[in-house]
Amino acid sequence: MGMPLELNTMIVTKGNEVRLDENYFSLTKNGYRLYPIDIPVEVKKTRDGELSGMGIIRKVEMENETTTIKYQLISLKSSN
Repeated sequence: MGMPLELNTMIVTKGNEVRLDENYFSLTKNGYRLYPIDIPVEVKKTRDGELSGMGIIRKVEMENETTTIKYQLISLKSSN
């Protein structure tokens, strides 16, 4: 029996991220997803939206058909 698995190469928050500490965030997504760990990836609010910044995923947890990532925001794109 197979298990659906999605490979993601960017963080898409849809505004659902939760701040854990100054530059650390947690994000829970439905389904099982694989993410690259310890390398910079793009952070966007929507998949086709503008780049919000760059982040490094530090931890990936999968259980009960959800995936939770903990990531560090390393740069923020400012419109100023």
